[in-house]
Amino acid sequence: MPFEASMHVAFAALAGLLIGSFLNVCIYRVPRDLSVVRPRSFCPECGKPVAWYDNIPLLSYVRLKGRCRDCGKPIGLRYPFVELITAAFFAGTVAHFGWNLDGLKWCLFQAIMIALFWTDIEERILPDEFTLGGSALGVLFAFFTKVPGDLGQLLLPSAGVRGQSLFEALAGAFVLTLPLAAVGLIWGKVAKRQVLGLGDVKLLPCIGVFLGLEAGIQTLLLGSLIGVAIGSMYIFIMKKKAREYELPLGSFYCAAAAISPLFIKV
Repeated sequence: MPFEASMHVAFAALAGLLIGSFLNVCIYRVPRDLSVVRPRSFCPECGKPVAWYDNIPLLSYVRLKGRCRDCGKPIGLRYPFVELITAAFFAGTVAHFGWNLDGLKWCLFQAIMIALFWTDIEERILPDEFTLGGSALGVLFAFFTKVPGDLGQLLLPSAGVRGQSLFEALAGAFVLTLPLAAVGLIWGKVAKRQVLGLGDVKLLPCIGVFLGLEAGIQTLLLGSLIGVAIGSMYIFIMKKKAREYELPLGSFYCAAAAISPLFIKV
């Protein structure tokens, strides 16, 4: 890899660490309707503000041995993991797409998916700030970058790249959302319980506008397979009742969606 490209990947990893630190704030505060700006970072256990030198991504966690400086309570492993995985995704995405608008788009998409993954795992909630906000961001990017897929070019050959891209985005959002929402509603009535939450329904257009129809469908299939496999293992190991266990399906969709850009042809 050329030196300049290597520097871009390194900068992307550093940006990922910083964004990952901010995502941790969002993951904790957004589901609780707290401001992500004020007050500054604090320990969830004792409420004491975290000094800037104890808030350096990864390094502070290692230096403090995973504990709050004031109360000594353990700091969750989620904090360094989110920072590390965000840095890894950003580095991989910039290495794949380059230091350009496409790279920026997919890094932002992955950041949204990481935040949604953890809010769904921890709180069983997919906040509108990320799902609806992400959908709006995806439509905006569709005007300036190509949404994956060839359907727009096939059906609208004279619409131009921008028109075809917007068509791919809207087709992905529409086709991913409506059929699955309908299946979830029917399945829920048969099972007499909610199997697809409203947050999951709002998540689907966000995935669709970024990934388009073809990649979006592949992502949902992969996420569903992973979710069913892991969920079944968890139910068996923990001896849960399958009819009563609420599978965080949105988390598995988010995980598959975050990985998907790395397999898109440049």
